[in-house]
Amino acid sequence: MTDYDLIVRNGLVYDGLGGPPVRADIGIKDGMIAHIGDIAGPAAEAIDAAGKIVTPGFVDIHTHFDGQATWENRMVPSSNHGVTTVVMGNCGVGFAPCKPDQRDMLVAVMEGVEDVPEVVMTEGLPWSWETFPEFLDVLDTRHYDVDIAAQLPHSALRVYVMGDRAAAHEPPSAKDLEQMRALTREAIEAGAIGVSTSRNMMHRTKAGALAPSLFSEEDELKALATGLRDAGTGVYQIIPRVTGSAVDEFALMERIASVAERPLSYSLLQMPAGDPDEWRVSLDALTAANDRGLTMKAQVAPRPVGMLYGLDLSFHPFSLHPSFRPLLDKPLAEKVAAMRDPAFRAQLLSEEPEDSNPVSVKTVIASRFAYPMGDVPVYEPDLADRIDNRAAALGVTWQEHAYDLLLEQEGRAILYQPGANYRDGNLDAVWEMLTHRDTIVALADGGAHYGMICDASFPTFYLSRWARDAAADQRIALETAVAALSSVPADAVGLGDRGRLVAGAKADINIIDLEGLALHAPTVAHDLPAGGRRLRQLADGYVATIVSGVVTYRQGLATDALPGRLVRGCRAIAAL
Repeated sequence: MTDYDLIVRNGLVYDGLGGPPVRADIGIKDGMIAHIGDIAGPAAEAIDAAGKIVTPGFVDIHTHFDGQATWENRMVPSSNHGVTTVVMGNCGVGFAPCKPDQRDMLVAVMEGVEDVPEVVMTEGLPWSWETFPEFLDVLDTRHYDVDIAAQLPHSALRVYVMGDRAAAHEPPSAKDLEQMRALTREAIEAGAIGVSTSRNMMHRTKAGALAPSLFSEEDELKALATGLRDAGTGVYQIIPRVTGSAVDEFALMERIASVAERPLSYSLLQMPAGDPDEWRVSLDALTAANDRGLTMKAQVAPRPVGMLYGLDLSFHPFSLHPSFRPLLDKPLAEKVAAMRDPAFRAQLLSEEPEDSNPVSVKTVIASRFAYPMGDVPVYEPDLADRIDNRAAALGVTWQEHAYDLLLEQEGRAILYQPGANYRDGNLDAVWEMLTHRDTIVALADGGAHYGMICDASFPTFYLSRWARDAAADQRIALETAVAALSSVPADAVGLGDRGRLVAGAKADINIIDLEGLALHAPTVAHDLPAGGRRLRQLADGYVATIVSGVVTYRQGLATDALPGRLVRGCRAIAAL
């Protein structure tokens, strides 16, 4: 009989708590870390990590795998980037609770807010639940390549309680509020890790209707908070409004956190328009709130949050032009053939985008500020390479230049528009947000924006860009960076049993070749239900990823193992 199921030998171990690295072996038994140090005893399996860094598995607290977790077992692309635990149900959108006659409404909201095609959900969702506890029970029967935790989404809850009145944005009655409070408590007690909502006016259905949660008044937001307080555990996640007064919006979040008596986190970005100092105002308010005894965190991104445009993606500069609409669902080769017709080109270039959803129109118009992504993805592009500037240098319109770029690589070319976090043409604001004491690396959105955004690669970018390649005055110490991807997000949602390499912790581990860590360019795969499209992004440098002591990825390739499970509620480290 062996002493350990698995030993990771000779690696440079980063504990995920910010401590200095130590060269050591890690012994794993029954899915837990049993010992860290010099281990001479036998094991069923050993992995030589000499010359590599060994970190805890990464914890991603901002994903939208609510649908994907019901129809497949691999939470890609997040699990391709060292992530071993994901938290879904963010931004107030999801699929439970839901009565049978409300399914179409929730599908429409998810399609518009998170760019999950309707046909994918219609084909993929089993709808074998109605209440949120029943949804968790369904997830509990499934096996994954990561652990998953779920939050109760406000829009689904509002529709469940109020029916059509929710979509019409009518105010709730006192009875409605009491039911929302009770159902929030019920969800948390069943194992939900928190509750989420959105106040972002860009969150709409594909047709342009606002998501049900957007006009909720303070009393409704506090009803959710009171449900958390009743349960005595859980977190509150919110997408604040990005229009109006940042001071007023933060004050509202403070009041919610005070009522909940639970941790609250919110999304924070440097917006491309409006008050250039709004994000700093928010950080200052965040510091003051935590100094007063509240527990509030800002979820921030480690690079620009950018749109991807392409002929095989959700949007491109001509996707909403009348002449292109008949081609939207055609195979890529058919689109390319049509666009190579000079007469079609002339017609398309003469038109403007048209759509009932103003956000979609703005998204298409913003493609003029995109850059060619290239075979090696560039997330800090030079202003001179922006499409409109390249077009001016060539003496053509930006639309003409974009048209030509889209036809490169037989129509597979991708254009990248760094929207938020790149207002100044650099990542200085990102560095300030990342290094603030009360922020969390998040906003990767895995499981969402299948044809628009591919930010689930955030962990790989963060480690390589900020801990390895940054200039000395902005380089983040590797031990700090590892903690930022592991124990900090884990602790923020009450998962203290992971995100750290210490005896008694869950054996979620990455073995990484730091010097070889590199991102591939995003590619398109049609492997969702009903042949739906999604963006995938791979990386080099992940020697092995381990979940609950079982190797799930070797050299970036999936094994057959699916040790991931549903995580119900908060977890503490095991006593040995």
